[in-house]
Amino acid sequence: MPGDERALLRHTVATLAYRSRKVLADVPPGFAAFQASDGSRSAVEILAHMGDLFDWALSIALGQQVWKDETPLPWEEEVLRFYAALRRFDDRLADPSDLKAPAAGLFQGPIADALTHLGQIALLRRMAEAPVKGENYYRAEILAGRIEPATQAPPRREF
Repeated sequence: MPGDERALLRHTVATLAYRSRKVLADVPPGFAAFQASDGSRSAVEILAHMGDLFDWALSIALGQQVWKDETPLPWEEEVLRFYAALRRFDDRLADPSDLKAPAAGLFQGPIADALTHLGQIALLRRMAEAPVKGENYYRAEILAGRIEPATQAPPRREF
């Protein structure tokens, strides 16, 4: 895989990690069970799915495509599981050995899906009257390999 494609995948993963820091942190009590409507996924079910997506992404990158629906854990544990899965996937992208999948497939499948789901959780927060501050993400300091919330740069311009 050409280095530019891999670099863009890693930057996209770092962008997801940066953006998720605000959306997943400091949720109000009971938010994990919050749903937009009856029959829709709860916030924690969406978050668990995001962790599943990056477990799947790693399996694809290793050439062993496997999907598994994990049973959602309590919110804080699910947040940790999500970041751990994101870290394992980013570590694989950082490994110079060949990926067993095209960059476009990794982007259009698990990565793009996770970006969509993070937006859903952000919307659920607004619906639950616990919105996150907007930010000029173009100006954000996002670096490949920076995954864990504690390593993220502070926002440069929130509104």
